[in-house]
Amino acid sequence: MSSLAEVLPLADAPPDPGVVARVEAALGAGRLVCIPTETVYGVAARADDPKALAALLALKGRSADEPLTWHVGSAGVLEAFEHLRPLARRLAERYWPGPLTLVLEGVPAGLERVARDGFTGLRLPAHRGTAGILAALPFPVVASSVNKSGQPPLLDPERVLAAFGDGVELVLDGGRSRLGEPSTVLRLGRGRFEMIREGLVDEAQLRAAAGLSIGFCCTGNTCRSPMAEGLAKLELARRVGVDDVSEIARFGFEVRSMGVAAGFGAPAAEHAVAILAEAGYDLSGHRSTQATMEDVLELDRVYCLTPSHREALVAALPPGRAEHVQLLDPDGEPIPDPVGAPREVYRACMESIAGCIARRADEWA
Repeated sequence: MSSLAEVLPLADAPPDPGVVARVEAALGAGRLVCIPTETVYGVAARADDPKALAALLALKGRSADEPLTWHVGSAGVLEAFEHLRPLARRLAERYWPGPLTLVLEGVPAGLERVARDGFTGLRLPAHRGTAGILAALPFPVVASSVNKSGQPPLLDPERVLAAFGDGVELVLDGGRSRLGEPSTVLRLGRGRFEMIREGLVDEAQLRAAAGLSIGFCCTGNTCRSPMAEGLAKLELARRVGVDDVSEIARFGFEVRSMGVAAGFGAPAAEHAVAILAEAGYDLSGHRSTQATMEDVLELDRVYCLTPSHREALVAALPPGRAEHVQLLDPDGEPIPDPVGAPREVYRACMESIAGCIARRADEWA
């Protein structure tokens, strides 16, 4: 390596193949490369090369116990993570490319040396040149801000070259970083929705993007839709890894129920309360509420128990605003009303609803 790094221009645009090849050769040989992002400059290393990782940590003066972030060129890498994938996808759809680092439960192949406690951090930078290079590389790359540990990160290539030019092979000159502060860092896993580092995106915004508001609609909101509400909360709690259904709100979920012909304030049917109690949900405090256009429009998903319920809701909505109103049964079958029937009929109704929710929940969490 020369005494001072080579500098290559890198526009905020799809990268030149020659630059991609030069970066691949440097990183593939275990060398370090400084890359521009929209937040700050980063120093990058091949993630599956222990010597390169050691060189990166030594350059920064960081402990080997501190995690490094996988920098990616496509949100498609989220498919390598099994847990809470729909939440991660929704966050990526909202904030990637951009200043959000997700620390996700799981360790994809090649990232074993940089994961910590079963979690791997990753982000997709908004600099199109850098993202294009990352997408083209045949190996995973990690990066950390260009600065000595505890010091402010560097934002322009001239200072990067002056401070670290003798410790890296390449400096990609993308001009001054436009945002000038590190990314927000969120840890997301079963039972975990934790802001590790605050940045341009706050925790309330992350919750709103990650979760969903979900409604269930039947006729009187005393039998089927309250059971669906309770069962959905239990299923979400199981999937996000919490014991108390109230904790699903930490992941951005809200669940409610309503009826197209409901009176106001009626309790849930006695058999519905008893059967849901056996399933682990307390319906005794439920009170009926009528579906309104405002309710339906503000929800992300609305699931109706029969086609007639959906027809009633859609008729009240403005044109083109009903795509999120669906039948609960993915196959389009109605779930009959058990009102006035014996307890066994309520139990069968609950089992039908639970089966539909288990299928629908794959879209939720």
